[in-house]
Amino acid sequence: MNLAFLASHGGSAARHLTTACRAGELDATPVALISNNSRSPALEWAREEGLQTSHLSSARYPDPDELDAAILQVLREADADLLILSGYMRELGPRVLNAYAGRVLNIHPSLLPSHGGRGMYGDRVHRAVLEAGDTRSGATVHLVTAGIDEGPRLAQQEVPVRPGDTLEKLKARVQAIESELMLRAVQELVAELKPKEART
Repeated sequence: MNLAFLASHGGSAARHLTTACRAGELDATPVALISNNSRSPALEWAREEGLQTSHLSSARYPDPDELDAAILQVLREADADLLILSGYMRELGPRVLNAYAGRVLNIHPSLLPSHGGRGMYGDRVHRAVLEAGDTRSGATVHLVTAGIDEGPRLAQQEVPVRPGDTLEKLKARVQAIESELMLRAVQELVAELKPKEART
């Protein structure tokens, strides 16, 4: 199974999954990383790791359909089987979503369906958890569909929200579990898809 990544900033999930692939913990091969941010540290890292890299953004492709088609073309050229969103701050278009239905994963920093949806990302999510007075938060790995954060949930892990928590403390606690949670979800999906690939 070939893995491709979409990242806007550091690409922590891409880095962790690539390390797992090369350590034999994940039966897959990282092949490509696409970023909408030409200054993304993830792009530089991916080049150093020997992945195919592409900068595809709305600045280069103002027409959303053209951007969608360009992303899909790169994924097909890289022969990608799975697409992992690694802190990608843009919505995917229908071409990519249809071509990779059931094969696009994202991680969200809350226990979905709570604190998900349009505009809910990063610090906004942790702030919402604290403002709601929740006693628990966590992270959710889900399949990406046209609805924001609405795709089937593949894995969740809880962390406590402690009295006196600040946004930074809660954020650090959630981030500490995200990489391994994503790895487990990808391992399970790869294991599920491989028999299907063998039959086709």
